Amino acid sequence: MMTVFIVSQPLSGMVIAKGLFRLIGTVVGTIMSVVLIGLFAQAPWAFLLAMALWLGLCTAASTLLRNHVSYAFVLAGYTVAIIGLPAISQPLEVFDQAVARCTEICMGIIVASIVSSVIWPQRVEQNLSQQAGKVWLAGLQAARAEVSEDETAATGLLGVFGQIVAVDAQRDHTWFEGYRGRQRARALRLFCRELLSMLRTSRGVARQWRNLEPDEREAITPWREKAIQHLDPFDPAAAEAILNQLRSNLTDPRYSNDQRYFLARLGILLGKALTAYQAEQAVARGVADDSAPSALSWHRDIQTALLYGMRSAVALLGLAIFWLNTAWPAATGAMLLGAVLCSLFANRDNAVQIGLSFLRGIAYAFLVAIIVSQAVLPSWSGFPLLCLGMGVPLFFAALGMAGPPAVVGTATAFALHFIVLVAPNNHTRMDMANLLNQAQALVIGVGFAVVIFRLITLRHPKRLIRRILSATTYDLQRLTERPLSIAETWFGGRMADRLLQLARNINLMPLNERRRWHDGLLALDLGNELLHLRACLEGANGPLAIERDRFLQAFAAALSDGLEHVHPGQLDEPANRLRSALEAVTEPDEPKRLAYGAVRQLQRTWMMWCQSLEDNHGPV
Repeated sequence: MMTVFIVSQPLSGMVIAKGLFRLIGTVVGTIMSVVLIGLFAQAPWAFLLAMALWLGLCTAASTLLRNHVSYAFVLAGYTVAIIGLPAISQPLEVFDQAVARCTEICMGIIVASIVSSVIWPQRVEQNLSQQAGKVWLAGLQAARAEVSEDETAATGLLGVFGQIVAVDAQRDHTWFEGYRGRQRARALRLFCRELLSMLRTSRGVARQWRNLEPDEREAITPWREKAIQHLDPFDPAAAEAILNQLRSNLTDPRYSNDQRYFLARLGILLGKALTAYQAEQAVARGVADDSAPSALSWHRDIQTALLYGMRSAVALLGLAIFWLNTAWPAATGAMLLGAVLCSLFANRDNAVQIGLSFLRGIAYAFLVAIIVSQAVLPSWSGFPLLCLGMGVPLFFAALGMAGPPAVVGTATAFALHFIVLVAPNNHTRMDMANLLNQAQALVIGVGFAVVIFRLITLRHPKRLIRRILSATTYDLQRLTERPLSIAETWFGGRMADRLLQLARNINLMPLNERRRWHDGLLALDLGNELLHLRACLEGANGPLAIERDRFLQAFAAALSDGLEHVHPGQLDEPANRLRSALEAVTEPDEPKRLAYGAVRQLQRTWMMWCQSLEDNHGPV
């Protein structure tokens, strides 16, 4: 019954996905519980230490990973506590308890999956198409704001990044909805890559516009206004017509090199907008391209993950000390709930708030359980009345779980703990003392976990922002050697995730530190210029290829010692040599001309980034 409530989701693919990985995590946790009992059945302290270590490792793994695999590690963590703790007093029964646990989980998953697929089924892949359309419209608005230098450009860009990360997280569920779902998932991966590429290019266009002199801007303003006009709302035919006109005017002798580079970047933006539009249409049709890239890559922080794992282990060890020193039989219930809460929420920024919402849910469940277990069920007989007595409160709890985010945590805690407190079976003791004993254990378990969450506060904004910028520097260094076919998706996804984390924490910083957000944006721009330069020079050979490789090596070397050692003049010499090699190319070649402008733009962006790090904030 608890499994049904836990895996219940609004869309059928989500139920199957969550149920499958819940089963995988349960099987892994079951095996580990049998192993630990077999090794430490005669040494409770050793068993509890091993269990706390396992819970900490699973919490760390669930922090580093995302979606279903992360949830599997959550289950693998607290399943050991659910099976192992009751088996300490009767270790010979651990295998029977493990089999029973897996059987119950399987039954709950099968029933929930069948019901969600048969009764009013709602498919994730259909919902995904609608979400992709909304993200596309938001992306167009953000790109237009960037090119027109609107004051809301940064806010719009952040909003689109959040939507892209959210829709990519939903993509995994569609793999469990058959061939069409998998096709739509592959199409969505391509769409996310193209949309991120379009957004980065729009920032490049805006940067090049700011580098033009006033008289240079005046001559090409009509082209810019045409592009802005057709970006939102997007007209594919008009965009393609403007793109063709731009290409035919790139050789106009009236334009300077900087003007030509701006027009070329504007054409690239329109081309990428057309490509992103086609990718969005492919998502709507559910047709995938064979060249669909891998999934977005996320920012991962191993140090923070290990600290969160320590948080879980400390909470469980604290409850273990309480149990061993008091010998209170109900303390195992406190340890069980503490292990579950730590596995699920120890790696959350708002773990304290979630724990308090669980306490509210337990309080409501206790009040309703008193009425149901002490007054209703003892006077009722038969399975239909049992279903009525438990089904009515759980029905309203399910409504709350599908309601606003503010009540989801409380409603979930109410449903699970109402089942725990009532849980009728052949050996149920319907007495008030047993109910009070259980309720106290639940409150102690959640309360102690919340205290640990409060005491071990790991995500200090300044420390987190420092680590994000340092990780970004390391990725910029690796961007010089990663294959271009995967570099855009890899870098774009990680930067979107990091900028979202910066935005969530930047308002907690002092006013003089809040421009760290702009440092993150400049790092995004630097990576975009580097990708653009590599794309322009991908087919280079001879002396030009040698100078290209030397420049990339110099770029990586400038970042190899971290943010503390970067300075504006580090790229001057390799950039000058690369420009000289480009000027030596005599035959007309549009990619080489674009590469010349890209080197200058990358050099300017590098200087802006270094200056921002040094002048606005001092040493990082």
